[in-house]
Amino acid sequence: MLTGAGADASVLAGCMTMTLGPGGLMRPMHQWGIIDAVTHESSSAPVRLVELGPDTDVTVLAPQLAEFAAVARLEHVTQAAQLLGRPQPTLSRAVARLEAELGVDLLARQGRAVRLTRAGRILLDAVERALAEVERGVEAARAEADPAGGRVAFGFLHTMGSDAVPALLRGFRTGHPRVRFQLVQDYGAAMLERLRAGELDLCLVSPLPDAPDLVARPLDEQRLFLAVPAEHRLAARRRIRLAEVADDTWVAVEEGYGLRHIMEGFCAEAGFTPRIAFEGEEVETLRGLVAAGLGVALLPPALVPRPGVVELEVTAPRTRRAIGLAWHANRPLTPPAAAFRDFVLSRRGSILAHD
Repeated sequence: MLTGAGADASVLAGCMTMTLGPGGLMRPMHQWGIIDAVTHESSSAPVRLVELGPDTDVTVLAPQLAEFAAVARLEHVTQAAQLLGRPQPTLSRAVARLEAELGVDLLARQGRAVRLTRAGRILLDAVERALAEVERGVEAARAEADPAGGRVAFGFLHTMGSDAVPALLRGFRTGHPRVRFQLVQDYGAAMLERLRAGELDLCLVSPLPDAPDLVARPLDEQRLFLAVPAEHRLAARRRIRLAEVADDTWVAVEEGYGLRHIMEGFCAEAGFTPRIAFEGEEVETLRGLVAAGLGVALLPPALVPRPGVVELEVTAPRTRRAIGLAWHANRPLTPPAAAFRDFVLSRRGSILAHD
């Protein structure tokens, strides 16, 4: 890759990408399809003077600044024109226009060779810093989409974070060791909003969204158990019908969480509305409330048994929730995100531990 002002000029001016040819000579790789006011002006076109006041948007000068940097670095107009793939008269006019717009001489001309004035040196230093920052931004953007080493922003439910997600990441990184992950734990509705906003590439959710701007694919089903205190009247049972706890006090996650919506749906199917005494954000917090005898809850199975809590299988209704992967329907995934999506979908039916 070409470095220095010549390469940076091609990035900022948006005109041509350069590479090193035989013998170290620089040659153009391809011409970008961008209309350039400097390239397409006629030789008889008058120089348009712009008065740069305190509110002037200096980004309009970006192509000329890049061209000036190329001339200044090489100290030769013809050589800079060859580097940029521009006719030498066009490049000369572009630099002259920049000087006219700034109202200061940047170059002292000696035929086709030039040397920087004091003002030119000051401007070149600033332009080179700006071009270097652009170069870093370009490289960072390319690295983001690098299929071998880019970044994936992945969201998932709190209840998936202790077991299912680590297993997925471990399996994927076996074949993609350089891919980086930004992991976000949140409740379903919040994750979908972040997905729409472009903050997430993919998210593991429940229930699956039904929206035209999102794609959702089912991956697995998770059984939900009724968690009751160890001293509960039904604690000695293995299976119950949900209607048997219609009169009990409940603990649940807050409104807006997918698990809350699912729980209320199952209770409605069983013919009652749960009396919720305590709300929380974390499933393990709810399990602690159950252990303290403050209510019953419909929860995913505990990875490690919680003292004071008994989990009962619910036979009616069938208390299972679908777990799926979602992504934006109209925003293409970067190569690493697409690779991770395909990997997760290939694990359909084995995302969760099953009895």
